[in-house]
Amino acid sequence: VATKVSAPMPGTILGVNVKEGDVVKAGQPIFVLEAMKMESDITAPVNGTVRGIAVSKGASVEAGKLLCSIE
Repeated sequence: VATKVSAPMPGTILGVNVKEGDVVKAGQPIFVLEAMKMESDITAPVNGTVRGIAVSKGASVEAGKLLCSIE
């Protein structure tokens, strides 16, 4: 079962630190989100393989927007 990684708040994606198929560990930073002039790392909630990256660098996202799935 895939775990969905969503934006915790609205902002702009400053960095995508993973590629499709990358293996990640829980707690590993996978996206950098800028919100209210502050940069926040969005980390992997689980160990697994990155699937379906739904955003790219520079994208504006709303809170709750799907960023990727990890299975």
